[in-house]
Amino acid sequence: MSLPHAILTALLEKPSSGLELTRRFDRSIGYFWSATHQQIYRELGKLEAEGFIRTLATEQPTRGQKKSYEVLPAGRAELARWSAASQDPKPLRDVMLLRLRAAAVVGTDGIEADLRRHLDLHRQQLAEYEEIEKRDFPPGKDSPEDRLRHLVLQAGIDLETFWTQWLTRALEEFADLPTDRHR
Repeated sequence: MSLPHAILTALLEKPSSGLELTRRFDRSIGYFWSATHQQIYRELGKLEAEGFIRTLATEQPTRGQKKSYEVLPAGRAELARWSAASQDPKPLRDVMLLRLRAAAVVGTDGIEADLRRHLDLHRQQLAEYEEIEKRDFPPGKDSPEDRLRHLVLQAGIDLETFWTQWLTRALEEFADLPTDRHR
């Protein structure tokens, strides 16, 4: 249910074509709500059929020309309704945590190397988020919209910080395990 709302949010920020939306998802919303090019186009069609968005008129319609979309009042109302509604947090589902639990009973072969790989990936993502923060949220950029966008980015920074700290601790713990656990 959230992909249509992510698209409505992006289109309210800036009317766009499907391709532009895909690119914007890769650079912003996609950090916390990913979607493929096909999923975005499929949802655009549904949103248009529901009367939430419309195709912007073009000056010279030509075959193969990309369509740009904008949000209609019904789409804005739907997004406002959805953003005001209460939702429970989703339970954590993480494959690495499950694999560690399994390793407790079958042995730890392969886990340490993957813990290191995950640590490297989370460090890279943290560095990327911190770079975005420096670039997009300099001191004094504090409009209500910017403050909320920065809050979302800060959640990403905090999550990546958590994972890098936890993975570091896991690797330290792993180093202290008896070697016979590596079956």
